[in-house]
Amino acid sequence: MPQVSDRSGSRNPYLTLLRSPGATATSLTAFIARMPMAMYGLGTVLLIVSLTGHYGIAGTVAAAGSVGYAVCGPVIAQLADRLGQRRVLLPQTAIFAVSTSAFVACAELRSPFWLLLLTGALAGASMPATGSMVRTRWSVLLDGDVHRLHTAFALESVNDELIFVVGPALVTLLATQFLPAAGIGTASLLCVAGTLLFAAQRRTEPAPRPRPRAQPGSRRTLARRLAQPVRPRIPAPGLVTLSPAFLLLGSMFATIDLSTVAFATEHGHRPLAGFILGTYALGSALGGLWYGTRRWRVSLGRRFTATMALTVTGVATFWAMPGLLALDAVCLVAGLAIAPTLIAGYGILERQAPPDRSTEGMAWLGSTISVGVGVGSAVAGHIIDAHGARWGFVFAASCGTLAVLVCLAGLGRLRTEPAGEPAELAGISS
Repeated sequence: MPQVSDRSGSRNPYLTLLRSPGATATSLTAFIARMPMAMYGLGTVLLIVSLTGHYGIAGTVAAAGSVGYAVCGPVIAQLADRLGQRRVLLPQTAIFAVSTSAFVACAELRSPFWLLLLTGALAGASMPATGSMVRTRWSVLLDGDVHRLHTAFALESVNDELIFVVGPALVTLLATQFLPAAGIGTASLLCVAGTLLFAAQRRTEPAPRPRPRAQPGSRRTLARRLAQPVRPRIPAPGLVTLSPAFLLLGSMFATIDLSTVAFATEHGHRPLAGFILGTYALGSALGGLWYGTRRWRVSLGRRFTATMALTVTGVATFWAMPGLLALDAVCLVAGLAIAPTLIAGYGILERQAPPDRSTEGMAWLGSTISVGVGVGSAVAGHIIDAHGARWGFVFAASCGTLAVLVCLAGLGRLRTEPAGEPAELAGISS
């Protein structure tokens, strides 16, 4: 696989990365394929609310899709590591297209609640996880260059945030001004098209990494197997801290989505909810662009904890906003630390996970944040129904505060430098 050359006349590290053969097409197609991240859950909420008028029901159905994605994500990632990404993505995309169509049909036909849950969970479970796969491609492409890999992860996190700039506004506009199902339908079409194009980028696809299988044989073979170290059940020790932190982060983000829709509705301007959420993501994209061009002396674990605290500090002000304009302005500032938080989290995992479990490890983060989105959607929907949007924002801040406490308690597991290496020197290489 080609590697990015250091001999570039460009001072822009992002342009240097994208000059690698196949890198631009891979990143662009993954960007399109990931559009449902910002559209699917919100589209589900808007569709169900338009049919039932209840945020609790809508949040629970959206949660079913998130939990389905969370359960199947690591399994799909394991298969992608072993068999190759293309062999996994093509059948998965077909299943996603069929299950999403079934979910939309059930919603439009006013099907029973249990059937909405079932089809919603199937659609979420089959959604392709191209975010972890494109990061794995960068890890292989850059072959251990931590500085450029830091920039590559920043690029993908900025792409994620740009998706959240465009996605919420687009899905809200389609669902409120055209048809309730138009938002989720458009998200599905973008996902299918983008995933097929991403799978076609064979130039940057990592080679399959089948796990070694022990050969049956003599007692010597058995003794050699017993002498080998036990393979850990999780890809990286940092997941013990990162998983609950990302789960709580997902709950916070999902609650902000629902609370913003409810807040805009209470003020008589529901279509503006998508634009406010887009502003929140725009702030994150700007923060990620700046973060990715910096060389940091602080270790990844401390960066992750610090940026998480800054993110939550901004969210803690949302409940007190007097109107939509004030909320929009605060969202821009509060979003600045989101992408740096995610970049640092993925960076920790990339440094800790072995190569044959890289995609699986990153999928763990995607799955835990999806579980958080599911929990947050379900709980926040009932809180908003009972007490209104402001209490939803209070719940979001509470989830974020718990995430910061988890990071502080588990900071030791977020180390990426070898034992005994000075933190200052390790931070320079991160």
